[in-house]
Amino acid sequence: MNKLISIAIPLYNEAESLPELLAWIDKVLVDSSLEAEVILVDDGSTDESWQVIEELSSSYPYIRAMRFARNYGKAAGLHCAFQAARGDVLITMDADLQDSPDEIPELVRMIREDGYDLVSGWKKKRYDPLSKTIPTKLYNWATRKMSGIHLHDFNCGLKAYRTKVVKQIELYGDMHRYVPVLAKRMGYEKIGEKVVQHRPRKYGKTKYGLSRFIKGPLDLLTLGFVSTYGKRPMHLFGTLGSISFVIGFLMVGYLILSKLYAMYHEIPAKNIATMSAFYIALTAMVIGAQLFIGGFVAELVRGTDPERNRYMIDETLESAAAKSL
Repeated sequence: MNKLISIAIPLYNEAESLPELLAWIDKVLVDSSLEAEVILVDDGSTDESWQVIEELSSSYPYIRAMRFARNYGKAAGLHCAFQAARGDVLITMDADLQDSPDEIPELVRMIREDGYDLVSGWKKKRYDPLSKTIPTKLYNWATRKMSGIHLHDFNCGLKAYRTKVVKQIELYGDMHRYVPVLAKRMGYEKIGEKVVQHRPRKYGKTKYGLSRFIKGPLDLLTLGFVSTYGKRPMHLFGTLGSISFVIGFLMVGYLILSKLYAMYHEIPAKNIATMSAFYIALTAMVIGAQLFIGGFVAELVRGTDPERNRYMIDETLESAAAKSL
């Protein structure tokens, strides 16, 4: 059995906090007799973070590190760390000392012994300003409603995973906030939560601005759309197109029948071409046809996608007799 754990730490301009963080992690690993690799991903830092990592690697030989040529974002750093991880359990944490390494042994135990696929930290007591905590609460509420996953803190950087779970997840943009949602969509539904310590920032300043509260909901909508209709776009565009076309067709039919009825009974009636309802109906029919055609085009594009029939196989079994065939 693989006893190695992987600790993934994406970072940007954290030169001051790194020595203290690695010393703390090392103490936890020694005290708990855990064998680990620490994967540091420098996301294009403009300070001395990489030089500090090089110096620390001589004191902590289990450090593995990579440096991006420019700043790509946290999701990119985590994705590369996920692919590089060799342990059976993977821990993610931030480099700013607000996540406590003391939580690592219990998180590992919950994955290995309790059988969780994913355990998310919950910073029940936070040391953030209201400008950050209130939007975060709203964001977490919306994510719970959309995903059906009852976690209190989706954005907590301190999480534990069964490594095979994250190996099959592709992160981009700001999707690192939604790893639990992505994991559930892939069939990994044993998701737990643990109350963890949240510490005030000791060095530097936060890297997150107001833009995260705009990008977060947009990414959530994108995730919901792609997860539901990514492999069957015609189900969405075709349905909307059909509804729009039928509504327009029925409106035109009603107007024509009304005109014929008036003509038959010699009742004065307005010219259909001058009625606003006629143009609304035509617009609805045109939009419906465009949506329907858009659905066909999306299906054609999807048909050439090499990922179309990519399915996540958790385990395989083959008997000795089958192998000999």
